[in-house]
Amino acid sequence: MKKLSIEEKQLLFKDLCARLPYHVKVKVWLKDETTEEGALDLEHNYGDVLQDAFYFGKIKDIKPYLRPMSSMTEEEKIEYKHLIAFSGNPIGSADFIDWLNAHHFDFRGLIEKEFALEAPKDIYKL
Repeated sequence: MKKLSIEEKQLLFKDLCARLPYHVKVKVWLKDETTEEGALDLEHNYGDVLQDAFYFGKIKDIKPYLRPMSSMTEEEKIEYKHLIAFSGNPIGSADFIDWLNAHHFDFRGLIEKEFALEAPKDIYKL
């Protein structure tokens, strides 16, 4: 596993935190060479996981499962175009980013950078 720079860790941390309300699914590689998978969420585990990953160093790597933009359904494309039309103001921009996060889209290119895994089909029931 590639060791992330401080900037790369910050990018991943920002992305994971923004996705917490939407139960982003992650794969975690622990120092003992085991892996775990599950959803990160605000109610149950995000504090423990993020502290273990970024502060205590118990986690070797953590990657969210994200959907490539190209996996957008026809219905989502219509919503996406509608949101783009209204994203010119600050409120619209926030709604647009929230929508992308809620639908687990990789709009930051994290899959390409190998900071995220491509979500298997139907991992997220929308």
